[in-house]
Amino acid sequence: MILFIVLYLSNQKTESPHGSEFKVSCKTCHSAKGWQLDKEIYSFDHSKTKLPLTGQHTEINCRLCHKTLIFSAAKSECNQCHNDIHQNSVGLDCSRCHTPESWLVNNITDIHRTSRFPLVGAHVTAECIQCHKSESLLRFDVPGVNCIDCHREDYMATTSPNHVQSGISDECSTCHPVNSLQWTGAGFNHNFFPLTQGHAMLKCNDCHTTGNYTDAKSDCYSCHAVDYNNAVNPNHKTSGFPTTCTQCHTTNPDWKPASYPQHDAREFPIYSGKHRGQWNNCNECHTNLSNYSVYSCITCHEHNKPDMDSKHSGRPGYSYNSVACYTCHPRGNAD
Repeated sequence: MILFIVLYLSNQKTESPHGSEFKVSCKTCHSAKGWQLDKEIYSFDHSKTKLPLTGQHTEINCRLCHKTLIFSAAKSECNQCHNDIHQNSVGLDCSRCHTPESWLVNNITDIHRTSRFPLVGAHVTAECIQCHKSESLLRFDVPGVNCIDCHREDYMATTSPNHVQSGISDECSTCHPVNSLQWTGAGFNHNFFPLTQGHAMLKCNDCHTTGNYTDAKSDCYSCHAVDYNNAVNPNHKTSGFPTTCTQCHTTNPDWKPASYPQHDAREFPIYSGKHRGQWNNCNECHTNLSNYSVYSCITCHEHNKPDMDSKHSGRPGYSYNSVACYTCHPRGNAD
C-alpha cells in the first residue's frame, strides 16, 4: 500500500506558482535552503524580457511590478505602472521625455525638435509655462503652432506700426523670423524690399508716411518724386528723363555716381566704342543743363571747323553742326 502511494505521488505534476507558461528552471532563483529567492545563485536575465532593468528600475523591489507570482502578468508599459500626471496632454509614451535614470527632463530643446514646433531663437529661453498654461503646471496642452496663437496680445498692442489699423498680416513670420531673439531691428525681415545701402539708414515712417504699412509703393519714384522734380544737373523733368530711377541710379547713400547704360542702346554710344572713357561729365556733350535733348558734337576732341571742312570736302549735305554730325555718324564711327 505504501509503495502504491509513493508511485502515485511520483507520477503527479506539481503546478508552478508562477503559472503554467513559466519555463525558467527553479534552480535559477531557488536553492535547497528554501523557496525564498536565493540571491547568491540568482541568475535570471531580465534583459531578455519586455522590460530590461536599467536606471531606477534596478533598485526597486520586485513586488512593486510583480504583484503576483505569475510573472507574465507584470506590465511593461510606463503608464501601466506610473500615473499620468500630465493627464494625456503629451501622450502616453513616457520615454519621449523621461528615461529610467530619472524623471527630470534636461533636454527640452532636443525633444521639441521632434515636435510640431521646434524651439529656435527667443523660444529657446522661454519658460514652458509661457506657452503651456495650466493650473497644475503639469499639463502641456498645445495652444497652437502659429505665432498668433501665443502672440495675439503683442499683435493687438503694436503702435509703431499699428498692425490692426495697418492691416498687417497676423502671420508674424512674414516679417519676424522665428530664429530671431527680438521683434525689431536686425530681427525684422524686410526681404520683400531689401533695405540696403542708402535705404539701410532710413526710419520706417520715411517711406510709410500714411500710418498704413501696407500701402507703401516699391517703385523709386513714389518716394523720390521730389528728388526727380528738383534735379538740375541734369534737369530730369525738362529733359524728359524716365521716372524709373534704377536705369541710372543705385541705392548708394547718395545719388552719385549715376550711369545711364541705356544711352548706348537708345542714343549715341558713350560707354562703348571710340567715345568710351573720352568724357567725365554729362555737360561735356549736353551743354544746356536745362534740356538734355540738346547736345553738342563739335566742342570736344579734335573737332574744329577748318579740319572738319577739309575732311568733309565734297560730301553732299555736309554742315558743321551737331545735328548734321549725328545724322551721318549715329554710332560715332568715322565711316
